[in-house]
Amino acid sequence: MAGLRGYLLAIALAFLAALAALLIGQKLRAGDNHESRLHAVLHEELDLDPAQEAQIDRLEHDFAERRKLLDGRLRQANAQLAEAIEREHTYGPAVEKAVDQSHMAMGELQKATLRHVFSMRAVLRPEQARRFDSAVAHALTTPPEE
Repeated sequence: MAGLRGYLLAIALAFLAALAALLIGQKLRAGDNHESRLHAVLHEELDLDPAQEAQIDRLEHDFAERRKLLDGRLRQANAQLAEAIEREHTYGPAVEKAVDQSHMAMGELQKATLRHVFSMRAVLRPEQARRFDSAVAHALTTPPEE
């Protein structure tokens, strides 16, 4: 009976992990929509001059490299969380540590993204910066489209 209970618990945890992965994936895709909107505002609505375009292109290239690294760290942290869940089958010390590592990786990505947004803003003229700020605020406060 105990073996069956453990097996059912493992199935339930696997289902919950799959559900969590699905929800996280949807959230990340929604974040990409906001990023696409900011990109469109920046490159299509702010009338950047050629020097600004060149500076922002460099910033975007550099951030793309940094983001790859940070996305990799986040995937690694999530893989460690999945392993800890499989190993402990409860909210034990390994799961808690893995959750903390995942939160740290997410925080690093968020901080890097904000630094990137501010570095692009620094390239803009005052009127462009006001319009960009409005787009950033909208991206942060608008629920994702379903």
